[in-house]
Amino acid sequence: MRPLDLLLAVGVMLIWGYNFVIAKYGLAELPPLLFMALRFGLVALLLVPFVRMPRGRWRDVLILAVMLGLTHFSLMFVGLAHVDAAVAAIVIQVQVPASAFLAMVLFGDRIGWRRALGMAVAIGGVAILAGEPRHSSALWAIGLIVTAAIVWAGANIQMKRMTDLDPSTINGWMSLLAAPMLLCASLLIEDGQWQAVTRASGWAWMAVAFQAVIVVIFSYAIWYRLLRTYSVNQTMPYTLLVPVFGVLSGVLFLDEPASWSLLLGGIATLIGVGIIILRRPKAVEAQAQVT
Repeated sequence: MRPLDLLLAVGVMLIWGYNFVIAKYGLAELPPLLFMALRFGLVALLLVPFVRMPRGRWRDVLILAVMLGLTHFSLMFVGLAHVDAAVAAIVIQVQVPASAFLAMVLFGDRIGWRRALGMAVAIGGVAILAGEPRHSSALWAIGLIVTAAIVWAGANIQMKRMTDLDPSTINGWMSLLAAPMLLCASLLIEDGQWQAVTRASGWAWMAVAFQAVIVVIFSYAIWYRLLRTYSVNQTMPYTLLVPVFGVLSGVLFLDEPASWSLLLGGIATLIGVGIIILRRPKAVEAQAQVT
């Protein structure tokens, strides 16, 4: 990988890791579902005027909007609102073993003993983290994030059916469909939306803008370019930096405690996820290369 592209890859992982902290700023002032509705609404506003939806693809995008936009992000951000950013950055990595398991069930991918070991180690790391006494009152929130990770794994399978679509097209039109869904869900479940919007500080609006512009539009554009330029074996290992940057950001910027269970659970999860990624089957590599 060229030095500039290496820096871009690390930069994208830094954005994704630091995004957990930025999200906490937004969630401190905005209800989670409303926060996501605003994020997707801004993405749609910025992308939809410049991308065209091909005929016959509305069903695929609608399914993705329900799975990823509505379900995954609702669960993820409701959970994130009640746990540390560092904890969420580690727990969401369950998506990797969940993806491997779904690929085995649905596509017959061979797991192998090494990847099975990686799955067990990753899940064990999350269990260590969840078992910390200070998280006893937030186990439900950790459970929501685990569920969000599993839904994300399912959404990845849906995205494999859409590899012919440009990522900006997917992000733009999925956001256009997801935003009203999330707004309706917010109106049904949450309260105080108007007060939250009118009283939100610049930090909250910065969080919405960061999520939409920097994370969804900017960083994913760079990442998809790297995926199309380099092999999966060259790009995917960089994703192991996301929980590292997430934990460091939470500790440095939010003064979150760096407990032994966080460190041990995080290291175990990272090792397990690393084994799964580095032992990726060739068939999966070929599919991921074009996504």
